[in-house]
Amino acid sequence: MLIVFSGLPGIGKTTIATRVCRHLHAVHLRIDTIEHALHSDHRHKEDSPLGYVVAQAIAADNLRLGHIVVADCVNPVEASRKAWRSVAAETGTMALDVALICSDLDEHRRRAETRQSDVIGLVKPSWDRIVTHRYEPWDVPPDLTLDTAISHPDALARQVSTHIQSLRPTP
Repeated sequence: MLIVFSGLPGIGKTTIATRVCRHLHAVHLRIDTIEHALHSDHRHKEDSPLGYVVAQAIAADNLRLGHIVVADCVNPVEASRKAWRSVAAETGTMALDVALICSDLDEHRRRAETRQSDVIGLVKPSWDRIVTHRYEPWDVPPDLTLDTAISHPDALARQVSTHIQSLRPTP
């Protein structure tokens, strides 16, 4: 299974994605980590889709091995969402799109302005950059939309796991 977490920076994607990964023993592909490594040599543009292309190739390899893969990314445009669904289709695996939102703008801002980067050298985007970030509407609605302002990350991770269990056929 391919689980794709999408949402603006500072929403809580990594917090929830890592909890889901631990629970499911899944492979975690974090676009921030990949893009930071790619951009550290200053040869790649920040708005390049290369980080997504690399992550999707690694996801495909791991899905073919039978691993559950969790992609942790902003996923702001329909083209990247379609590409993730294509990875699942090409590898014969199920895809689960999980869109995260934070309905409390003040809370989202607080999180964005106080969070620390756990990727050495990665500078997190400013609040101004987050609120002006291009984020296209979904052509195909996500399978799950979770609000990080109203539930604890552990509860949201359990909700994802419960949803996955409901998708699996009963013997």
